[in-house]
Amino acid sequence: MTIVTRHSAEVPAMSRDGEGDTRILTVRPSQLRGQVRVSGAKNSVLRLLAASLLTPERIVLHNYPGELLDAIVHVGMLETLGKTCRVIGETLVIEAETAPPSSTLAWQGRSIRNTLLILGAMVARTGAGAVPAPGGCDLGDRKYDLHELVLTKLGARVWEENGMLHAEAPDGLRGAEITLPLRSTGATENALIAGSLAKGRTTLWNPHIRPEIIDLARFLRSMGAAITINGQESIVIDGAPTLGGITHRVMPDNMEAMTWLIGSVMTGGDVEIVDFPFEDLEVPLIFLRESGARIFRDGPVAIVRSGRPYPVEISTGPYPGINSDMQPLFAAMGACARGVSRLVDLRFAGRYGYLDEFGRMGVSSEVRDGAAHITGGAAIEGADVRALDLRCGAALALLGMVARGETRIADAWQIERGYNDFARKAHELGANLAYTNAC
Repeated sequence: MTIVTRHSAEVPAMSRDGEGDTRILTVRPSQLRGQVRVSGAKNSVLRLLAASLLTPERIVLHNYPGELLDAIVHVGMLETLGKTCRVIGETLVIEAETAPPSSTLAWQGRSIRNTLLILGAMVARTGAGAVPAPGGCDLGDRKYDLHELVLTKLGARVWEENGMLHAEAPDGLRGAEITLPLRSTGATENALIAGSLAKGRTTLWNPHIRPEIIDLARFLRSMGAAITINGQESIVIDGAPTLGGITHRVMPDNMEAMTWLIGSVMTGGDVEIVDFPFEDLEVPLIFLRESGARIFRDGPVAIVRSGRPYPVEISTGPYPGINSDMQPLFAAMGACARGVSRLVDLRFAGRYGYLDEFGRMGVSSEVRDGAAHITGGAAIEGADVRALDLRCGAALALLGMVARGETRIADAWQIERGYNDFARKAHELGANLAYTNAC
């Protein structure tokens, strides 16, 4: 795989998959000012990479986030399964002259949760698949039972053995009626991917429709599947005998856009965010404006003229509501406001672990009756903290920019899992940060 890197001398490149990287991200007081362009979305591109396994034909992805660590891991997995991948600037070209040499993903590197979608794609195309147990962020109770439900309903047998998740359908997958007991982004994606090569019609009830799902459906339609989305009620998929190659532009990353926006407000900055996905963030923007953000629109550019953080009160929920991923960023903003902010995560009840790391920086909080209560206004102090997951890491980096003294973030590679060139972009906006070796 050919990868073109663009890191500055001040912000050295991370390792190729991140895991095992012991360097510390050191952050000092900063103010974000300038212009930044939003990269292709992590939560879209990983799904498109998995869907590329449905065809032997060429797939071309523009606006590809080539420095995203999870995307680098995923491309390595594709190559293990027989694909040839070339990164040219911000374009990824995926090709394969033959069928996958094996239905088993023999992968010894860091795992990602997207292996569940690789499993769906492999069993749909070859009738069998085996992948390492999924990895990703530890957000509490995140099993794969809904993915198993989808594949089982489509006619596959699914089981776990020796740390590998297996599925087989020797006679191919067949369309079915599937009802999700809980709206799940991942299970919806797997139904779309697997159903696109299943024989007959698949109807998925109670899907989770969000921008990344719509992007994946658009991608699969262009490949030849017939897909109808009926709002949050259902998705109807008429599988195709074969799927073809396409050229597709990856949608902009709404989480990256939110991070630079909130960072500008927290640091009293002045940031122009290019390729800002306004239509995907209508509800979060309402809450941000009510919480003190001064946001203006100039076509595809969001102009964030600082503002003053006010306490926030949010609950996460299905799109178009506030995504669970956004919760730590809202919490960081609340830590800078005078008063008490309240956050409720209705999807991942255990996703408040980052508050312990906030506490090391002097942020007072408690979890009571299922809600996180954050008392802001006190001085935030630099400290040694750890990125428990990628969104926790990004929130800690923003807090480090407003803290007194120096903040040292261990496991900072987690941030680069989900942000394309986070450190370089932050540095170019004026952030005082650098990777250093752990003592």
